[in-house]
Amino acid sequence: MTGATEDISKTFCYSEYDELKRVILCEPHYMTIRDVINETQKHFENEGIHIERAVEQHGQFVKTLRDNGIDVVLLPYHKKYPEQVFTRDIGFTLGHTIFVAKMASNVRKGEEDVLKQWLDDEEISYFNLLEDRIEGGDVIIDRNTIYVGLSERTNQKAVDHLQSILTQFNIIAVPFKERYLHLDCVFNVISNEIALIYPHALTKKDVELFSSRYELIEVTEKEQFTLGTNVLAIGNNKILSLPVNENVNRQLRSKGFDVIEVDITEIIKSGGSFRCCTLPILRGNGMQSYYHLRM
Repeated sequence: MTGATEDISKTFCYSEYDELKRVILCEPHYMTIRDVINETQKHFENEGIHIERAVEQHGQFVKTLRDNGIDVVLLPYHKKYPEQVFTRDIGFTLGHTIFVAKMASNVRKGEEDVLKQWLDDEEISYFNLLEDRIEGGDVIIDRNTIYVGLSERTNQKAVDHLQSILTQFNIIAVPFKERYLHLDCVFNVISNEIALIYPHALTKKDVELFSSRYELIEVTEKEQFTLGTNVLAIGNNKILSLPVNENVNRQLRSKGFDVIEVDITEIIKSGGSFRCCTLPILRGNGMQSYYHLRM
């Protein structure tokens, strides 16, 4: 793993909730349910995705991020990558390093090359997880703890490898029921004290672990289907969430969060929402947060 001094101001992340400064997205111009790869796609397979509506909704999402002072990077989109809108899965940022994942599904292989090309062009170093089967939707970071979901996309070998190279972190493997695509579809940390959870997808042991660490906001089965856990925290207690998830939004507001509602229901037909559509590469004040963490 190599890093350059100039990368310090370009990349930094130690949580899912510090103030978001820079994030990578990709417009859904070629989004389609080509090969059914999750339960949500199975439900909407016959209905399909209205591309113009998806692009319009994504544009409003990007505008909302920019209106909140966030630098949005839009990767080039390609016809051969129908799932490219879900940029979270192609990597994750930890500290000053961007880890580039190896995509498990055939329909998504090659998306990582688009990200690596952009990183090379920006002269940002990265760590290539060439031999590991891991996707960013299964990686949830909270300071010294990293939760990694064990799914059809991420395996125990990848968890073991991460622990071997990230010895200063506690890597916790979190198995969940196979029908759910990624960990962030059933669990998400939105502050240092609060997390969203759909407990029926997780083991009793892990639910007890999470309840010992966080105040849990439980998501119903109905709102799990509309990806109620898959919100995006952008810092300063602001959270992007879908208008249809009324119960989740009400609970978030009761905890003091400023819920910004944006409709991307056309995009979630393919199985991902706000968190899935964003790859944060810079959160908070990098060096201040780093020294605070080290202390």
